[in-house]
Amino acid sequence: MAELVMAGDKLAAFLADNNTRVWQPGRVDCCIVLADWAVWLGHEDPAAHLRGMYDTDEGFRAIIATAGGAVPVVQRCVSTTQGKPTTAPTRGDIGVIGSPTNIHRQFGAIHDGEGWLVRMHGGFGRMTAKTLAAWKI
Repeated sequence: MAELVMAGDKLAAFLADNNTRVWQPGRVDCCIVLADWAVWLGHEDPAAHLRGMYDTDEGFRAIIATAGGAVPVVQRCVSTTQGKPTTAPTRGDIGVIGSPTNIHRQFGAIHDGEGWLVRMHGGFGRMTAKTLAAWKI
């Protein structure tokens, strides 16, 4: 039980810290934030190869299109953290949610124990959408 409380405190602190940052594609966006969460938890940066590769939303969309969607992009990053796929996400897990057919409507998300939070221009917001993939990191 203490482990769950500690994870909750870490997530709350991370969300508060990240919400102070200004949206900046390639540095603060809905997918890079998943790597930031992994770093916060003590992992090496799983998105080091993506940082600085784009600085516009269009640049990010091009990376997603080339990869065939957000799931393969996040999966590549998760593999460096030894993340494990899950079909029952819990607090602190990460995922990709959204449209299975429209890659421009797929979002990196962090589960807060009740649902998915997505980093948007103004900070984290709750989003209800289909879970396309999820991992414990």
